[in-house]
Amino acid sequence: MTGNWQILAAVLLPLLGAIGIAATGTRPNLRETVTLATAGALTLIVWSLLPAVLAGGRPTAELFRPLADLPIAFEVEPLGMLFAALASLLWIVNSVYSIGYMRGNQEKHQTRFYVCFAIALSAAMGIAFAGNLLTLFLFYEVLTLSTYPLVAHKGDAATVRQARVYIGILLATSIGLLLPAILWIYNATGTLQFTSGGILAGHIDGPALGLLLFLCVFGVGKAAVMPVHRWLPAAMVAPTPVSALLHAVAVVKAGVFTITKLIIYVFGIDYLFAEPSAGWLIYAAAFTVLAASIVALRQTNLKRLLAYSTIGQLSYVVLAAAILKPLAEVGAAVHIVAHAFGKITLFFAAGAIYTACKKTEIDQLRGIGRRMPWTMAAFTIGALSMVGVPPTAGFVSKWFILAGAFQSDNFVAIFTIILSTALNAAYFLPIVFRAWFREENVAPPSNHGEAPWPAVLALTITAFLTLAFFVGNQPVLDLELQLVRPQP
Repeated sequence: MTGNWQILAAVLLPLLGAIGIAATGTRPNLRETVTLATAGALTLIVWSLLPAVLAGGRPTAELFRPLADLPIAFEVEPLGMLFAALASLLWIVNSVYSIGYMRGNQEKHQTRFYVCFAIALSAAMGIAFAGNLLTLFLFYEVLTLSTYPLVAHKGDAATVRQARVYIGILLATSIGLLLPAILWIYNATGTLQFTSGGILAGHIDGPALGLLLFLCVFGVGKAAVMPVHRWLPAAMVAPTPVSALLHAVAVVKAGVFTITKLIIYVFGIDYLFAEPSAGWLIYAAAFTVLAASIVALRQTNLKRLLAYSTIGQLSYVVLAAAILKPLAEVGAAVHIVAHAFGKITLFFAAGAIYTACKKTEIDQLRGIGRRMPWTMAAFTIGALSMVGVPPTAGFVSKWFILAGAFQSDNFVAIFTIILSTALNAAYFLPIVFRAWFREENVAPPSNHGEAPWPAVLALTITAFLTLAFFVGNQPVLDLELQLVRPQP
């Protein structure tokens, strides 16, 4: 079928880029040129698949067969297309930002940083295009392993200790919970193929289905549903471009993408909705949204606040998927995009502030908007999107999630979204007010201004995307409506 070479190229090209980056490591300008060229080429390849998928096609490819009936195979469906298009596009922007950040802070081991970043993007492409659970699981583990050196980048004892928390939780959940769930599914159904409508009907039901859902949801630790969320705040010891990778480009998006894909293509929306034993997921997601938002209120460090905000925002996607209604499933997919644009903007802004003036605490941000207007304007747009205020991307996704909740008369979801929106406003808007309308406590040095221009350019682009998605979201909606209205 058409798309064979593009799929394999999307998975393998970042690996070739990693080799090129390693080979040019002693020449920083050439190394970063290779990084940008690889990111640009990946985006062109991935986006070349979009017309076929919009037309109802499902491009496929097969890499090899470790077992006769379990190939490492790929199939591009709407949800995966969205994830891959988003990750590839943001890799370009994140690479531009990384050049300004890594040089501005004179970070060590920059070549290793860019190499691991490229490997992580290869893994993200494999997850996005996975045609079965075995393929998804293998690339999911590669993503975990490739991001460990990025989290541990600084190399000091405290950083390494937190990085061990990161990899320990993610490996323990995937091997201890997700892998047994995959084996259970294969034993019950004889297949691991992602199939529209699911594969479990007539094979697993009753309390056993609820238990299997439990293994899958908490086995996907990257989705950070409480209590398997501690890895995410621990990972904040990483450089800001890595935080952006974790929160917006690949890692957490791989988590909520995987849960959403499992619900749609393994469990089946209609089958899961008819099973009372699956009802607990709504409450787990609602608890995570509200608890993470309350914890965020108490944070004094900007990156830790953003980390807990991410935990809550991720569970919006899980909540939307668990509503099990068409509009909510679309809202789950749209929120993956909305959160990516808004949260990467916020992390870019936090990193720019650190690069320019080494400020990390919220109470240090008084009056900083006057010194760093581009950065704080972008931060303001990202914050408003997290709250869900028009005209930002966050309003669009929350609209669809709420519409799905009303469609099913799910008052738990409705209450959760309304209350958490108020909590989002309670911890983001005071930062914005402090930055623009308060005087700085201490006069800054005369040379204090914006971060290096690549960083400012990147956060300006993502802030623009956050606004542009409000009016330009129809292609995403056309793509994701196929999830609930499959093409004939």
